[in-house]
Amino acid sequence: RVLARLTPSTSQTMTAESLAPTACTTIEEVGSTGVGALTITFLILAVSTIIFISRAGSANATKKYYFSSIFICTFATMAYFAMLSGQGWTAIAGCRQFFYARYADYIVTMPLIILQLGVVAGADSTQIAATIGADILSIASLYLASVSVVTTVKWFWFIIAICLLVCVIASFARGFKESANLRGPDVSSLYGQLAALVMICFIAYPMVWLFSEGFASFSVSFEVCAYAMIDIVSKVIFCFIVMAGNDSLASAPDAYNDYK
Repeated sequence: RVLARLTPSTSQTMTAESLAPTACTTIEEVGSTGVGALTITFLILAVSTIIFISRAGSANATKKYYFSSIFICTFATMAYFAMLSGQGWTAIAGCRQFFYARYADYIVTMPLIILQLGVVAGADSTQIAATIGADILSIASLYLASVSVVTTVKWFWFIIAICLLVCVIASFARGFKESANLRGPDVSSLYGQLAALVMICFIAYPMVWLFSEGFASFSVSFEVCAYAMIDIVSKVIFCFIVMAGNDSLASAPDAYNDYK
């Protein structure tokens, strides 16, 4: 009787097997609209990378901000080139095309975005590291949710990812903000704009996931377009706002060196 309870029923096994990517005869792949979105986003990221590299050469006190922007856009450019070239994808449950290259991008660029935000705020390095760690675990959990075949396992990983994301956003709203306030009104205002932008984007990512890899309500092309728009905002626009605030950042005191 104990073995009977622990062993999956025949119907459960058949359901899992039917959902497995190996059972797919056809796969829903990205269409022309999605390919167009990949192309446009790739070009925007590539041009932005070139701009940041050219501006970094003439920067002095704010050069460190350009370095983060360069690597954020460079890694994203590489990921989009891979997806545009037909690389970095596999089939997942529901016979959908899944671009794991996107998660290779996120595991690098999102921590860099947090690092950039933390440096702008003048936050303590320990707090920045803790926030980055929570974000990496959140991305890894969302990836595991995407490739899970069993439904209960998928949503278990998704819940973990959301809980960790809440910790990341809480760090932006409290710890980072307190440090930014110590750097003066100009930096505090700049940080407020950047933090609001990043928090909206970080919330938007799992929302798109919910209706694409989660419920499979969105087509693969619509999914690609949605992620592309969020990537442009969270990476390109974010980095250009940092660049626009270089004067404020150059003249602002360091929160932890000057006040602590």
